[in-house]
Amino acid sequence: MNHAYGNAPMGVMDPPSVVLPKQEHFAQRAQRLCDLSERIEPLRDFLAFMAQLSRAQQRALERNTPAWLPEPDAFVLALEHGMPPLGTQALCRDIDFHSELTALLDGLDLHIGEAQRPLLDTLRKLPKEEIDRLAQEVLEARPGPEASRGLMPLIAAALQVAWLRLVRTLPHPPKRPTAEARSLCPCCGSLPVASVIQIDSKRSGVRYLQCGLCATQWYLERSKCSVCDQSGKLDYLSLEDEAGERLLPTQAETCGDCHSYLKIMPCEFDAHAEPLADDLASLALDLLLAEEKQYRRSGFNPLLIVGE
Repeated sequence: MNHAYGNAPMGVMDPPSVVLPKQEHFAQRAQRLCDLSERIEPLRDFLAFMAQLSRAQQRALERNTPAWLPEPDAFVLALEHGMPPLGTQALCRDIDFHSELTALLDGLDLHIGEAQRPLLDTLRKLPKEEIDRLAQEVLEARPGPEASRGLMPLIAAALQVAWLRLVRTLPHPPKRPTAEARSLCPCCGSLPVASVIQIDSKRSGVRYLQCGLCATQWYLERSKCSVCDQSGKLDYLSLEDEAGERLLPTQAETCGDCHSYLKIMPCEFDAHAEPLADDLASLALDLLLAEEKQYRRSGFNPLLIVGE
């Protein structure tokens, strides 16, 4: 594990405060997961399955027609008043994620091995009320009952499709969240999975948090803790191989003030880094930090359900 401090931004003027995900978001994530599965031998099968899951999400997004979609002007007032227009608690009863889940499972059927098939069969037979209960656990960033944790990432994947579909209906991005809500998604109010430092011309050197649910990105100053807003005791930890080479672009931004950490992906080290995919590929970093018992993870990855 290497300790290294991040660099200051490169002076980009007026970068966008909030960036909505693209229509092809899940396809791009699938490609990243596929590439990572070839590089991270201990996690090859896991990351390859997650790549298949992301491909199924893209197919569901493109081919499924949910029973409910909002009216074109449904979120205008929320956008005008700086409130998350797609708040999970406000929409969880209206949103048709069950059809997204069915489309997702159908898309996976022909592409998974025998090891994962019992999960799909169990989920297809699960009562709607139980699926709703597990979905609520995901939306509230809770690990849920231990016996159901193998099912929850598939339910979470359907919720991601449903919320990204809603994000794509917004007439424009919402405002940047206020300081008190800096670590909550301005679109849906969910926690970030990680942050990313961009390298494109309009955002070079600028840090964005990325929502674990709807994949919206929002600007947050670098060298500031996303939880407590302090900057005096930040450190950046990364994984290296035996030759001292960086294994992944991922670092853990740890805060000595609130004792939390959030992963950060500087794209200068790998232009194809994707926060959720690279978070899954860097589980070894979480395990090392868990062993030290000094920092708690503040980010939430809905596809990675672990106990408390």
